[in-house]
Amino acid sequence: MKSKILLENLKIYAVHGVLAEEKIIGNYFIVNAEIHADLEKATQTDDLADTINYAEINSIIHQEMKIHSQLLEHVVGRIFTKLEAAFPQITFMKIKLTKTNPPMKGEMDGVSIEIEKSVNR
Repeated sequence: MKSKILLENLKIYAVHGVLAEEKIIGNYFIVNAEIHADLEKATQTDDLADTINYAEINSIIHQEMKIHSQLLEHVVGRIFTKLEAAFPQITFMKIKLTKTNPPMKGEMDGVSIEIEKSVNR
């Protein structure tokens, strides 16, 4: 059985970026996370202990978004590290992190990075 937990379009205000003004005014970011794990047991037991609590995933993402980083890649790396430590049953993670109002010319919905990681234990 293939199982995924998806957190979609999580909007968080944070302070990430290289430019001085980004460190002062901050920005809104959109986080999309895809977590793979074997959750088959939870389909039988209806017990939270047999799955991954997505509220805890949300909490970890919020905690890591509070810590200033220059690079979005660094933020995603920290989120991966915390999720991997908290949930040993994770086999794969993908996070897309979008800066909604980057300090660049032109109209756009944002600029994003997306990183995938397989977890081998």
